[in-house]
Amino acid sequence: MTAFRQLAPGVFVAGQIDDDDIARAAAQGVGVVVTNRPDHEEPGQPTADQTGSAVRAAGMDFVFAPIRGLPDPQAVAAVAAALDSGKPVLLHCKSGMRSAAAWAMAVGSTGRMSRDDILTAARAAGYDLGGLPL
Repeated sequence: MTAFRQLAPGVFVAGQIDDDDIARAAAQGVGVVVTNRPDHEEPGQPTADQTGSAVRAAGMDFVFAPIRGLPDPQAVAAVAAALDSGKPVLLHCKSGMRSAAAWAMAVGSTGRMSRDDILTAARAAGYDLGGLPL
């Protein structure tokens, strides 16, 4: 079971998720799952198609916004759109770090939270994002 770490009300981040985590997310009211992990990053990891199928079968929306390194503008925009859905969101990648960074850049670009509040929330969830361009 992968830990879901809360970044803000209705916003969770996790490392790699599996079918049990998807079912748990749906049971906890998550409405959108965002996969930030590129396909084939590591042997044996589920592909975005596999994860997306399981997420949709569980009744949630699915977004594939792969990130390699620092989140690019397209990934940040995809995360911002998921956050704007009004539904609780679960973002995930291998460790959660890239997903937390994409969240931080998305909320930072919209002015929803101050830089200090973003860094504090990320730190409370276990992520040091002090090096991000926020």
